Amino acid sequence: MRNGKNMSSSDPEVSVIQMYAAREEIYPRETKGRYASLRWLCVWLTQLAFYGLPWLNWNGRQALLFDLTARKFYIFGIVLWPQDFIYLAALLIIAAYLLFLVTAIAGRVWCGFACPQTVYTEIFLWIERVIEGKRSARMRLDKQPASFSKFAKKTAKHMAWGGVALWTGFTFVAYFTPIHTLMQKVLNLGLGPWELFWILFYALATYGNAGWLREQVCKYMCPYARFQSSMFDKDSLIITYDQKRGEPRGMPGKSASETDKKLGDCIDCTMCVQVCPVGIDIRDGLQYECIGCAACVDACNSVMDKVGSPRGLIRYSTDNALANNLSPKEVRRRAFRPRVLIYTGILLAIVIVFVTALALRTPLKLDVIRDRGAMGREVEDGMIENVYRLQIMNTSESAHRYRISVYGIESLRLVTPDEVDLAATETRAVPIRLRTDQGQGEPGSNKISVTLQAVDDRRLQVTEDAVFFVPR
Repeated sequence: MRNGKNMSSSDPEVSVIQMYAAREEIYPRETKGRYASLRWLCVWLTQLAFYGLPWLNWNGRQALLFDLTARKFYIFGIVLWPQDFIYLAALLIIAAYLLFLVTAIAGRVWCGFACPQTVYTEIFLWIERVIEGKRSARMRLDKQPASFSKFAKKTAKHMAWGGVALWTGFTFVAYFTPIHTLMQKVLNLGLGPWELFWILFYALATYGNAGWLREQVCKYMCPYARFQSSMFDKDSLIITYDQKRGEPRGMPGKSASETDKKLGDCIDCTMCVQVCPVGIDIRDGLQYECIGCAACVDACNSVMDKVGSPRGLIRYSTDNALANNLSPKEVRRRAFRPRVLIYTGILLAIVIVFVTALALRTPLKLDVIRDRGAMGREVEDGMIENVYRLQIMNTSESAHRYRISVYGIESLRLVTPDEVDLAATETRAVPIRLRTDQGQGEPGSNKISVTLQAVDDRRLQVTEDAVFFVPR
C-alpha cells in the first residue's frame, strides 16, 4: 500500500525489477582453428582416459579401482587403505595448487579446454550438429511448428545424448565396482540399488548439464567463476580484444573514403559472439562468464585472414601487455612474478614431500592392542603373562610370511607361534601371549616393543610400542 491505497500492476508508479535475466537460447556456431583443434585434443585425451582406465588390468585386477566395500583403493601398483587417507588428501591439495598456478599464469584455460562441463558440452554440441545441422539450421528447426521431421530429429538427438550419458554413468560407477562385474550385473539385470542409483544419477547430471544447462553451469552454478578474479592480476593471460586497433568498428565500403580510413580492424561481423559458448561479447571487456576457450580467437583470426588484416585482434594477452604494448618476450618474462614463484615453490615442496613419503612408505601396518580384560596375570609356572591382539595389514600385492619379535623386558618371550602368513592385501587379527619371569620388570606398566618383519624381505619391517603390565 502507498498513502493508504492499494497498488495494482496498472499503477504507473509501480515498477517490476527482474532479479535474473531470462535465459536466451544460445546456438554456438562451429569454428575451426588452432584452439578448436586443441580443445578437441583435450576432449579425446580426457575421454580416452576416463572411459579406458576401468578396462586396464594390473596384477590380475582393475588398475584403477576405489573399492569402498573392501576399503581399498587400487591405483596401479599402489594399494591405499583408510589409514592412507593422507595421501589422497595430498593429491587434492596438489590439484588445487596446480589449478591456482595455472590460473595465475593463463587464466581459465582449465575451464575452456579440460573441464568436464566444457568437454561434455562439446560432445553434446557435436551430436546436435550431426543430427540437426549447423547453427542456422538449428535455429530454423526450433522456430518451426511441430512436425514429424522435427520430432524425429529431436528424438534422435535426445536418444544419442541419453546413450552417452548412460555410458558415462556406467563408467563412473565402474571406478567403484569392478567393470567386468558391473557389466555382468547389467546384462543379467542384477544391479544393486546403490549401483543403479549412481549410474542413473550421474547419467542424469551429464544429460542435464551438457544438454540443457550448458552455459548456466559456468555462469551460475560453478563457484570457480566467482572467485577466479582473486587469482588474476594484470599479467595473467586472458582473452582480450585490442580496442586501440579494433575501434571504431564498421564494415569498410568498396571505395576508400575518409570514413573508411578512420575505421578500426573490427568489421563488426559478430562472429566472435556467434561462436561463444556462453553468449558474451568479448569486445565489451573481460567478463566473469568467459571460460577462456578461445573460440572467439579462432573466429576472429579467420575473419582477419579474409579481409586481409593481421591476426590477433582478439587474442590471449595480458592487461599490462595491451596497456604498455609489451612484446611476447616481455609477457613471458613477466610471467615469473612473485605470485607465480610462490605458487610454484609451494607446489614443488608438496610434490616432493608427497613423492618421498610414497616412495618410503612401508606396505605393512601393525597395531598392538592389549587385552583389557586381563591386566596381567601369574600363570601356573610362576611367570607373568599378558595377552595382546596384533592387527596386521599386508598392504602390498604379494603374500609374505612375517616373524614376530618382542623386546623391552629381560626374559620377555612369545609363547604363541612367532610366524604368521598373510596373503596379498590381507588384514588379520593375530592373538599372542607374552611371558616373563617372576621379578622381571617394574610393578605396573612397562614399555615394550613388538616388531614384525617379513622373512623373505628384511626391508619390510615395522615396530610398534606397547605396555606389559606386571601385577604389584
